[in-house]
Amino acid sequence: MSSNRKETIKKLASRNIRFIQTAISLVKSTHLKPYSCKFSKKIYTQHQLLVLILFKDFRNQHYREFIEDVGDMEGVQAILDLSEVPHFTTLQKFLCRIKSLYHRLTFKKTVNQFYSSDENIPITAIDSSGFTSGYCSHYFSERTGKLRKHFLKTSISVDTDQGNYRICGLKKSGPRYSACREITPTMSQNSKV
Repeated sequence: MSSNRKETIKKLASRNIRFIQTAISLVKSTHLKPYSCKFSKKIYTQHQLLVLILFKDFRNQHYREFIEDVGDMEGVQAILDLSEVPHFTTLQKFLCRIKSLYHRLTFKKTVNQFYSSDENIPITAIDSSGFTSGYCSHYFSERTGKLRKHFLKTSISVDTDQGNYRICGLKKSGPRYSACREITPTMSQNSKV
């Protein structure tokens, strides 16, 4: 193996470790309880699962591929104190179960990592999109005759100043809202705007 390839692998590993350490401190500061209830199996903490979800998004991977990679990362497993790597469905079910409050708190603390306390965002763009809340495709719904009527609408605000495209606000709502009505709540999520 060439020395350049070894250096690249070492840099990627240290980047992953730094991300995990930062994510752990952010997740612990949200006051998320270690376990969802007293009858939990107590195999994984909610902190470990949320950090794994954030790490999956950081690496931009699908659940199965991500879990296979984490299985090969002894350093990440050691930092997260994982005795065994969770099944990919464990992460999916956790993400469906967790309250959106913890998503917002983690998101806000992450945004604050990028900006100083007195810094304002001069230029912001807002966009909205709608999604069906089910797992099946629209074509499957049509074919079976069970059309999905539940939609989720998300609005985001993005810092577009100097080419630094960072999401700085996020708002979820139902389908029957105009995007214009979401501007103020989306912008007010971030004190930097």
